Amino acid sequence: MKNSEENNFKSLLNLTVIVAALGYFVDMYDLVLFGILRVPSLKSMGVQGDELVNTGVYLLNMQMIGMLIGGIIWGILGDKKGRISVLFGSIALYSIANIANAFVTTPDSYALMRFLAGVGLAGELGAAVTLVSESLSQKMRGYGTAIVASVGIMGSVTAALVGDFLHWQTAYIVGGVLGLLLLLLRIKMFESGMYSNIKSMNVRKGDFVSLFTSRERFSKYAKCILIGLPTWYVVGILITFSPEFGVRLGIDGAISAGKSIMYTYIGLVFGDIASGFGSQLIRSRKKVVMISLLLTTFFVIVYLFSFGVSVTYFYILCVLIGISIGYWAVFVTIGSEQFGTNLRATVATTVPNFVRGATVPITVSFNYLRGSMDILQSAMIVGVVVMLIAFAALYRMEESYHKDLDYLEMY
Repeated sequence: MKNSEENNFKSLLNLTVIVAALGYFVDMYDLVLFGILRVPSLKSMGVQGDELVNTGVYLLNMQMIGMLIGGIIWGILGDKKGRISVLFGSIALYSIANIANAFVTTPDSYALMRFLAGVGLAGELGAAVTLVSESLSQKMRGYGTAIVASVGIMGSVTAALVGDFLHWQTAYIVGGVLGLLLLLLRIKMFESGMYSNIKSMNVRKGDFVSLFTSRERFSKYAKCILIGLPTWYVVGILITFSPEFGVRLGIDGAISAGKSIMYTYIGLVFGDIASGFGSQLIRSRKKVVMISLLLTTFFVIVYLFSFGVSVTYFYILCVLIGISIGYWAVFVTIGSEQFGTNLRATVATTVPNFVRGATVPITVSFNYLRGSMDILQSAMIVGVVVMLIAFAALYRMEESYHKDLDYLEMY
């Protein structure tokens, strides 16, 4: 029994899990880094005043468009050409684009590089989780994806620190170099056995359109996306606009968006570990996500009614909210477990990117409501809608913990 446990532990530390985790680390590093470097990088190009916000939104939208397009491209390639090919191609594109970010001189050239970086980043998480899920046993894959997610989230914490201490150009170059170093580690990686078994088979692979031509497949796919919406409601509204919420709540001191992001992502690390390991211990993905959604609901309410609290209290609340939305690891694992080997990478890669893309309608709705009501009221209304959608989707979702992943989608 002891030898079996030792072998299981060693499987978590194999090259596949380690390199997949480092890939997501680089992914999250860049996603957070751009938000931190937006102002100093644009000021160096002569952008000032209100244009800092307008141009920043333009750049963020270009990045998100890149991630949505990249998610579809890399997902299809992951099923047609293999998971390893995506891990190589995505990190190579990201690394080159990120280094190029350091040498842009105009907002338009900056936007092009953010778009390309977004396309590159889009392939990392889905391909990594798919490969890890297929490489580990049913009893261990939840642990493996939890490690990938928690190490990845540390990339965002690192970005918050690097962005404060290094010049914006140097910070981008560091991210690109990290990606190139990761390419060297990936040379020794192997394709998953499940995919290798079907690679030469005459079956339809990576058929993205098929997700929308079958009511059953579309329903499963939509539910995978919808349960993840609260994570980016919290990050995209409550944390991104934390300085504005701090003023409205009368918090005793100025709230820094950078610190709010950092503390939230620190909480996410612990949340990812707890949800990933918890789903294995209680043998259920759905129950863990349900607990996380209930905690998220509770802490969002606390956040929106924290009038006159101290700055320290507010940042502690950011950590707790981060823990509550730290079911990202389980959320992505669920996506990979819902579909067959010939469609798994497509789903696992597009689902998190569509959730990230959902930040746009969430923030647009929030801003629209702000035109006619208080910031707290608008955040509360959007939050209620998002949480109800997530609970409804989870309720109707199939439990996937015990599922054998070695099967094909039949069309």
